[in-house]
Amino acid sequence: MDAPRWSATVRGALADALTLLLPVECAGCGAEDIALCATCEAALAPAVVHGRVPGTDLALASALRFEGIPARVMRALKEEGRTSIARALGPALRAAVESVAHDATVFAPMPTSRAAFRRRGYRVPELLALRAGLPIRRCLRLARATADQRGLDVEGRRRNVRGSLVAAGVRGLPVIVLDDVVTTGASLEDAVRALRAEGAHVVAAVALAATPRRYGASARDGTGGLGASETAR
Repeated sequence: MDAPRWSATVRGALADALTLLLPVECAGCGAEDIALCATCEAALAPAVVHGRVPGTDLALASALRFEGIPARVMRALKEEGRTSIARALGPALRAAVESVAHDATVFAPMPTSRAAFRRRGYRVPELLALRAGLPIRRCLRLARATADQRGLDVEGRRRNVRGSLVAAGVRGLPVIVLDDVVTTGASLEDAVRALRAEGAHVVAAVALAATPRRYGASARDGTGGLGASETAR
């Protein structure tokens, strides 16, 4: 195991240990002395929705609505370092993958910025993939820094991330892109561009959760557009 991955594994294990040693509250509702109560865990049951990655013809599957309990649980994972709750989210991601998966597919997680990795000590899409039992390949990387997406409109976000990703080692391979939360569309669109430019056959994109505004139409007829991912993963 290389040093950076070993370090991330140790940090994740320490975070899980601290969760057991220190007083905790439910990540979904705040109930005391439990990391995730039964009611909130039940709210993480997948309801897979199919749509399209904006700006492409590519299918996008999402397992949860990014609101209410799922949103609070995701924020606890991403912003509070509560890595142990990724175990409860893994099955939902796997359900979304199974709705689009092909045999012998390469699973490509969206890359994490250096700043986000320094802040957290782990890569959220990769951690979720691990808990979903999905073997990943780091074939996407950030080629340049991007500005904070918050406060930008849809077109501004697309301009901000356009050309920010590059791919390697996937020529001729079937690839599914993995992400944690889908919002407006820009980063996933750029990931698809980068993978196709490298000669990959991009099968689909899969996200654990999508914002409600990108969720509704496709839940009814499978043709609606789910948006794109956050860039500062």
